[in-house]
Amino acid sequence: MTPSDREVVAGLLGREPRGFEVVLRDRAGEPVVISNPPILDDATPMPTRFWLVGRELTAAVSRLESGGGVKEAEAAVDPVALQAAHERYAAERLLEIPQGYAGAVPSGGVGGTRKGVKCLHAHLAWYLVGGDDPVGAWVADRLGVDRAAFVVEHA
Repeated sequence: MTPSDREVVAGLLGREPRGFEVVLRDRAGEPVVISNPPILDDATPMPTRFWLVGRELTAAVSRLESGGGVKEAEAAVDPVALQAAHERYAAERLLEIPQGYAGAVPSGGVGGTRKGVKCLHAHLAWYLVGGDDPVGAWVADRLGVDRAAFVVEHA
């Protein structure tokens, strides 16, 4: 993270971020996706690992969602592939929890949901950092977004 990342991300989110790291940037170096730890510093479980924060991309996904994109994506994607994506996401998140941790842990898959599609932003964020997410791929295709247009820092 650059020294200004916290300020930039706070401006993009409209609030102070809690425990994050920039994992994807655009070619100009601006944050596009952040990752959150599965357990925040106050022991709150955080089900959403990856958040889309890039201003233009977030706005484009919001327009897609407001136009019925969640239902369209759910209808377009194989439900078995979607369920498998939720399971992979949850398993990857569990691997980030320190061994021996005894507190509450996050549940659900992408965006904290157990099945179906809840948030196109969360699906696209995971897909952009390399996640095997059929909904994220669907969103990227609909918006004409190419993963190669971004710089992955960590995933």
